[in-house]
Amino acid sequence: MRQTSQGPGPDADSTAMPAQMLTVPGVGGAAAPSEVEVLLRSRRVRTVYQRLVDLASGATVGFEALTRGPAGPLEAPSALFHAAYGEGRVAELDWVARASALRTALDAGLDRDLSWFVNTEPASMRTACPPDLRPIVSAAREGLRVVMEVTERAVTADPAALLAGVERARAAGWSIALDDVGADPASLAMMPFLRPDVIKLDLRLIQNRPSLEIARTVNAVLAQSERTGATILAEGIETAEHADIARAMGATVGQGWLFDRPGPLPAAAGLVTPLATGGAPTPRGAPATPFAAVAAHRPVNRTRKDLLLPMSFHLEHAGLDPNEPIVLLGCFQHTGHFTPMTRHRYADLARTAAFVGALGAGMPVAPAPGVRGADLADDDPLRGEWNVIAIGSRFAGALVARDCGDTGPDAARRFDYAITHDRDLVIEAANTLLTRLLPR
Repeated sequence: MRQTSQGPGPDADSTAMPAQMLTVPGVGGAAAPSEVEVLLRSRRVRTVYQRLVDLASGATVGFEALTRGPAGPLEAPSALFHAAYGEGRVAELDWVARASALRTALDAGLDRDLSWFVNTEPASMRTACPPDLRPIVSAAREGLRVVMEVTERAVTADPAALLAGVERARAAGWSIALDDVGADPASLAMMPFLRPDVIKLDLRLIQNRPSLEIARTVNAVLAQSERTGATILAEGIETAEHADIARAMGATVGQGWLFDRPGPLPAAAGLVTPLATGGAPTPRGAPATPFAAVAAHRPVNRTRKDLLLPMSFHLEHAGLDPNEPIVLLGCFQHTGHFTPMTRHRYADLARTAAFVGALGAGMPVAPAPGVRGADLADDDPLRGEWNVIAIGSRFAGALVARDCGDTGPDAARRFDYAITHDRDLVIEAANTLLTRLLPR
C-alpha cells in the first residue's frame, strides 16, 4: 500500500507519535529553509505501522511501514512527498523515511520471523544511500526480513534503475512486493519483469462489486502466483466479508482495519508465522542482447528483411487488448529504420500498451508520443540486431534477428532470426532492452 494513499489520512491516526523536528532559522539574512529542508536536515520523519496477518490462522506475518510528516500541512504523506518532488529532494526523503522505518523496527526487538514492508520511490533507485543512514540499512540487512515494495509506476518511470535496484535488494537478502495490483491494468503487464515474491491486491479489488475487470486481474495474479510461487496479499480488508473475498481471490495474507489501524509498534507481536515468499528467479548469467538470450535455446534460421516484416507487424499487434495492456519493445539498429510510418504505428500502439520502448543508434528519448527511446553506444552489440518483443499478463512473444552484414538493397538484407513464445525466454530477452532505457 503506497504511503501516499494509505487509509483516510493522518487525521485518523490518533495513535501516531508526535514528530520531533528541528527549528532551523535563516542565516545571514537568507530566506528561512523550507519545511522539507528542515525535515531532511533533522532526519526526522514519523513512521507508523500496520499489521499484516495470516488469513488462515490470524497470526502476525509482519508490518508495513508508513511515513507521516510533522503536524501541519505536510502531515499527509501525499503532501509531504509532493512537496519533496517540487524541491527535487524526494530521493533523499525516501531514504530518510526508509531508514526511520528500519531503525524503529530494529529498536523494537520483535520476533525475527516478522517481515517488514517498506515503500520505495522510483526517484531513489538512482541515488545512493546517504552516508549517515548506511549503518541503519546495513544493520537491517543482517537483522530484519525486509520486503521492498514497488509499483508499476516505478517500472514505467525508470525501468533500468528499478531492475538494478531489485537485483541489489535481492542480493542483500530482501524480498520484492508489487503494490497496488489492480489499481491500473498496466501493473499486470509489469509483473513478469519484477517476478515479485509478494503480489499485493489493491483494496478496490476487495471492496468493489465483482466485475469482469476484477476477474481478469485476479486470474492474471493467480496465474503469476502459480508460475512463480508468489504470495498473494490483500489490502483494504475492513470486514469479515472482505476477508472472505480476499481468500476467494487466492490471498493468504491480509491487511486492513479489520486487523489493525496504522500506529506505533506493539510491545509484542503475539503469535507470529513467517511470510512464505516465492517468485525470485534462479540466478544465471545475463545475456547481452535479445538474440543472445533466445538463440541459445531456440532454432535459428536465415531470411530476408522483407519476409520478416510481416512477422514483426503481427507480433506488435498480437497482444494488443485494451483490457490487458502489454509491454512492447522494439530495437531498430539505428534511428533511420524508425521511419515516419513506424513512428506513427508505435504512437498508435502506445495508446493502449502499458509501456512502449524503441532503441537504436541516434534514437531520441521520445521518438514518438508515448514511446520511450534509447540511443545505443558505438560498441553496443544491439546495433546489429532487430528485435520485437511483446509481453502481457497472458501473451508473450519475441522476434529476435541478427544482421548478416549484407550491403545490398535494404529489403533484401538477410538476418539470422528466431521466434519464441516461451514466457521465461521472452522476459529474459526483454530485460536486456529494459536495462538500457533511461528515465523519462
